[in-house]
Amino acid sequence: MGLVFSFGLIAVLLSVSPQDVQKIGEKVWQNECAGSKEKLTHWNKGENFASFGIGHFIWYSKDKREKFQESFPELISYLESKGASIPAWIKNSKSCPWNSREEFYAKFQSQEMQTLRQFLYDTKYLQANFITDRFESAFKKILEKCRFPELEKMRKNFSRLLKDPKGIFAMIDYLNFKGSGASALETYKGEGWGLLQVLQAMPVNSEKPVEDFVRSAKEVLARRVKNSPPERNEAQWLEGWNNRLDSYLN
Repeated sequence: MGLVFSFGLIAVLLSVSPQDVQKIGEKVWQNECAGSKEKLTHWNKGENFASFGIGHFIWYSKDKREKFQESFPELISYLESKGASIPAWIKNSKSCPWNSREEFYAKFQSQEMQTLRQFLYDTKYLQANFITDRFESAFKKILEKCRFPELEKMRKNFSRLLKDPKGIFAMIDYLNFKGSGASALETYKGEGWGLLQVLQAMPVNSEKPVEDFVRSAKEVLARRVKNSPPERNEAQWLEGWNNRLDSYLN
């Protein structure tokens, strides 16, 4: 797989082999689901939506929308375009059929839920392709948010991270984990927490780009928690988020 990113006159080629895509998918599955088939269908405590697949893609219930980007319908469209056989009940559902966490887990062993988990398990590799393919389009949106003087800093940080497989995975996983940061909706008090904000907060001339990426991401997520609505109690997740960031160094 070849992904080409353009910075004005500068082009950077990122080559991700099929074997690397599979490895990325496995690591994302470990990070999101602890490698568990059961956790391919999940509803986190304190959240108003369910998450599905190796990347815990968000699927909103009817009339329940939040500022976080819904990605599960996009995944389903992608899988269908790649020839995957989508369970009929999913294709016919315009929104997540479970309206609360309590209802979700009451139906956890239902035929529909078991069918969905098996489908998500069988399409893990295609989901990994979806995650890496999203990286290209997302980075283009990130660049569109940058003014010209900032583009050079973004180029340097991005290029340094590309030279290390750990850096490539860190960017791809963080994008899947916390979004691009390019959406004005995904903010608290006007401040985002996505890949854009992490790259912006990195030093310009980093000699240890992956370590600086992790340090920057921790600062960005700590700021998110500080800015978040108190009723969400996002501090409960910060330790787990930081552990995930630390895994980028290993």
